[in-house]
Amino acid sequence: MQNADNKPMIISKSQYIRGLQCHKYLWLYKHNSELKKFTKESKDLFKKGYEVGDMAKKIFPKGIEIEFDKNNFDGMTQKTKELIDAKTEVIYEATFNNSGLLVMVDILVRNGMKWDLYEVKASTDVKKYHIDDVSFQWYVLSQTIDINKAYVVHVNNKYIRSGELQIDELFCIVDVTDKVIQKQDSITPKLLEMKSMIKGEVPGVDIGPHCSSPNNCEFISHCWQHIPVKNSVFTLSYGKKKRWELYRQGVITLDDIPEGYKLGKRSALQVKYHKSQEIKIDKPKIRNFLSTIKYPINFFDFETFQNTVPRFDNQKPYMQIPFQYSLHILYEDGKLEHKEFLGDENSDPRSVLGDQMLKDITQNGSIVAFNKAFEMGQIKNLALVCPDISHKLLSLNDRFVDLALPFEKKFYYHPKFNGKYSIKVVLPALFPNDDELDYKKLGSIQNGNDAMGIFANLHLLNDKSKLDEIKQDLLAYCRLDTLAMVKIFEKLNKVVGGEL
Repeated sequence: MQNADNKPMIISKSQYIRGLQCHKYLWLYKHNSELKKFTKESKDLFKKGYEVGDMAKKIFPKGIEIEFDKNNFDGMTQKTKELIDAKTEVIYEATFNNSGLLVMVDILVRNGMKWDLYEVKASTDVKKYHIDDVSFQWYVLSQTIDINKAYVVHVNNKYIRSGELQIDELFCIVDVTDKVIQKQDSITPKLLEMKSMIKGEVPGVDIGPHCSSPNNCEFISHCWQHIPVKNSVFTLSYGKKKRWELYRQGVITLDDIPEGYKLGKRSALQVKYHKSQEIKIDKPKIRNFLSTIKYPINFFDFETFQNTVPRFDNQKPYMQIPFQYSLHILYEDGKLEHKEFLGDENSDPRSVLGDQMLKDITQNGSIVAFNKAFEMGQIKNLALVCPDISHKLLSLNDRFVDLALPFEKKFYYHPKFNGKYSIKVVLPALFPNDDELDYKKLGSIQNGNDAMGIFANLHLLNDKSKLDEIKQDLLAYCRLDTLAMVKIFEKLNKVVGGEL
């Protein structure tokens, strides 16, 4: 198929994967790319992909890389041909363009008279769409060179670093040749269908679960603009299937859900209090919950970071590493004390953090967290890498109380919760006009993902003034998490008429 300028229509492997996910996705990418919106999560995934891709090259060192030039794919394909003709053993980003089908192979390795292709993924397993990705590469490459085997290289999340990084243990190499060959006959008709679709008007594809599977579409904000941000059926808690069932019946908002429509218990409660705009307060159950909390009360919160490629001993890929905590201690006489810890970005923070935490948390009294399973899980992980204090660390877990429980169990429910119960939802509903408790008033770090992503790369920052600013923002964010718990605890006491 030719474009108006008599050049073949280009379909790259990433565009092919988009087309398999949704024809409208591919059409918009081709015709209205200015509507794309990348989320921070998408950008982080790209960054991880580049990091893993560069690291995987060490499996086959001394290869020659084709320099990327988005304005000169012909030059990239010509350079690839020259390297192949010169019997180069390993080529990174080998580029092929056959009749407008464009692929760049992560790693291409000579195997006698044939070639093995390796597709590198930052995931920890082989996913279905990875097979489609490699199948498209095989389809294009086989028109030019002989392919022997196809592999997916993914991160081995069982690998634990000890000393120097072991590249051969960091990655798993999975032979997907048979699965790829089985898909070859289906590619031609799919491509013909995509090319015909691209020539026409925008496909009338409605929104659906495919919008985020297997990947988040960059055009979600465009295709979902008829869905209100608040109080749509997609805000229903614990009712994913019901959301789509209602939508397909033409029901878009919670107000539109017919009386008597069968919902789960928690979803039904959400709709009931949305429509009435009343606040549910079950005082006996809240009072019973509060009675389990003992003074002095340690309101505690961790922040963690992840590395795709482990930096430290006893670290796995994507393992959550606690680097910071905030602790507000509320005594029975009303005194409130704050303590905090922020690790050194240039070294493993875990052992120092564990020691300091044991000093800061009181010897008795409850330890309160919002979603205690997270904090307790991190303490268990800390105990594994801090054997000399493991017993003391693990004993802390016997004292935890989960402040999320009365909201999760709907002992206290506010219509502004929209069926959720995270601290970022509960806090503004309970304290709508309190700037001190407004995460949006903070600096560069306003949520856990911000803290995680920024600290993971903080060791690369050379600007000391910027470094100091970020550290202050990290401390302010984590401090607010535990101060928020104090305020929520006090609010629950007030609504049941308790004494603080």
